[in-house]
Amino acid sequence: MINNVLRDIFRINLGVKKHEKVLIFNDRFSKKEDISESDSDRRLKLRYLSLLAAEIGKNFCKSITLHEYPATGSHGAEPPSKLWEFAFGDKTVKALKKERLLFPILKKTVKDKDIKKAEDIIRKYKNNAINCVIALSNFSTSHTRFRDFLTRICGCRYASMPLFDISMLEGAMNVDWKSLEKKTKQLAKVVNLAESICIKTLNGTYISFSKKGRKAIADTGILTRQGAFGNLPAGEVYLAPLEGTANGILVVEWGPTKQLQSPIILTVKDGYVVDISGKDEYAEYIVMRLSERKENGNIAELGIGTNIAAKRPDNILESEKILGTIHIALGDNSSFGGNVKTPFHQDFVFFNPTVTLIHKDGSEKDILSSGKLLC
Repeated sequence: MINNVLRDIFRINLGVKKHEKVLIFNDRFSKKEDISESDSDRRLKLRYLSLLAAEIGKNFCKSITLHEYPATGSHGAEPPSKLWEFAFGDKTVKALKKERLLFPILKKTVKDKDIKKAEDIIRKYKNNAINCVIALSNFSTSHTRFRDFLTRICGCRYASMPLFDISMLEGAMNVDWKSLEKKTKQLAKVVNLAESICIKTLNGTYISFSKKGRKAIADTGILTRQGAFGNLPAGEVYLAPLEGTANGILVVEWGPTKQLQSPIILTVKDGYVVDISGKDEYAEYIVMRLSERKENGNIAELGIGTNIAAKRPDNILESEKILGTIHIALGDNSSFGGNVKTPFHQDFVFFNPTVTLIHKDGSEKDILSSGKLLC
């Protein structure tokens, strides 16, 4: 089963061709990280899974590169420069360093006018870039310039698999990909008819925001077209809410990898979290991260799960794909239609939501009712 699903990543999800170059990477944790024994075990297994995937991949492509780097410690943080060399090529990285662009990009302090310079350099040497990425790092690279430049400019196909657990190979990854693709694309079309969205859950969450000018994207797991990007496991429709428009309360009961001992309440005003309350120790972590930059408190993303095989509530990579759930993220949204750049992106899943679309003419349509998909 495991080997077959790994083969399908190359064969079905990415459609890897014999002449192509593939990069697989993972990150190693340090003693400074405060992680549980079970999470340590999961991440060690992820390392072995990377090795197995690289071995299987030799049957599908011209060359395969496997790289491991020290964990960044944060979802949305840029990976180190060495990985950039493997992905974009030495000439690209040398040119970025020469123009003093790489360091500001890695720190997410780069100015908008310098992004254009970086893009011109990457475009010049794009033929040196790899064709496909399987990102098995624990900390997500989805919302990074690294991923954005690779997919948008170089045409790389990119499978992002943060917090991956090998049990997912027999669960959320063992799915009818064509059926999932059809369902997810249909939902994205419906969501894109709306101008604003309102969300309610039984636990007290209530939030609304505008999506005017923002496109809902279907994450289907089929990443065969040039520049395709998505999660594996897949199965969600996601978008960047219009900055400054979100207002409400988020009652968070689940962290990224466990259920909280007691809920954390996030108060949202004009697009940002302005107050955090709760006794669970995870509240202290959120307070710390949001104190680092105002942008970390941005309401960055709404996602709606569509994967019927996803079941686990205790791993955000899978739980945010569960059919009938929604997730809301804080922080960076610059890589999928938003305007906020920050080295932080954290999703929170919400169960049994009611999601109401509000159209330009004021008419309303429920697409989820207490967790039941209506379209």
